[in-house]
Amino acid sequence: MIYVGIAVGVIIFIILCSIRQVDEYERGVKFMFGKYSKVLKPGWNIILPIIQSYKKVDIRTKAVDVPEQEAITRDNVSIRINAVIYYKIFDASKAILEVENFYYAVSQLAQTTMRNAVGEVSLDELLSKRDIISHKICEIIDKATDPWGIKVENVELKDVSLPEEMKRVIARVAEAEREKQAVITKAKGEVEASNNLSEAAAKLSENPIAVHLRTLETLNDLSSDQSNTVIFALPVEILKAFETYNNKNKGK
Repeated sequence: MIYVGIAVGVIIFIILCSIRQVDEYERGVKFMFGKYSKVLKPGWNIILPIIQSYKKVDIRTKAVDVPEQEAITRDNVSIRINAVIYYKIFDASKAILEVENFYYAVSQLAQTTMRNAVGEVSLDELLSKRDIISHKICEIIDKATDPWGIKVENVELKDVSLPEEMKRVIARVAEAEREKQAVITKAKGEVEASNNLSEAAAKLSENPIAVHLRTLETLNDLSSDQSNTVIFALPVEILKAFETYNNKNKGK
């Protein structure tokens, strides 16, 4: 009886030591005699010593910061670019069996893909179509990591660093573009103003009284500020009338 009790105690001890907990956000890859057996679900699982083993895999979405890379665009501009990649494991067994270290493998694949994608576009396309390029990189990495049981959810290009001389060139181009737009806007304003003045002159010429009313209105506006100095521009017809009057007086 004593030996039976000891044996039962040893068995219970071995079972207690064999209990392994897998959390809800994890999966366990179980091996029997070194061969893949099955994927362990969350909860308590029995792993017998010596003959069985297991490895835990975190299946939550991971955000990995891709180190800054030096790349050359299609128009031969050297830049430095970094990104962040979001991925998760959908098949724990593949992530353990198909690749040695999926964390390192995904990071290296992202770096290579990012450099290749940048080399296929110009600098202007990289700066203006960053979302499209990010989506393209995401599709390439996701396709390559599918055999590893990894789903790439998103890739975001964080920063694009340009050489100082290129920054100065871009600043000059932007300034020239702003000046160009300012000149175009000013020219359009002058054309509209001249058209409006032409229309106003045409309407005023139809009725001479309107010209005098407009003159009186202008004088009324000027009288509100006594600091103004007003210079009257007399019509040429009035000056000619005075000249004719003077000539008649001289003839007398």
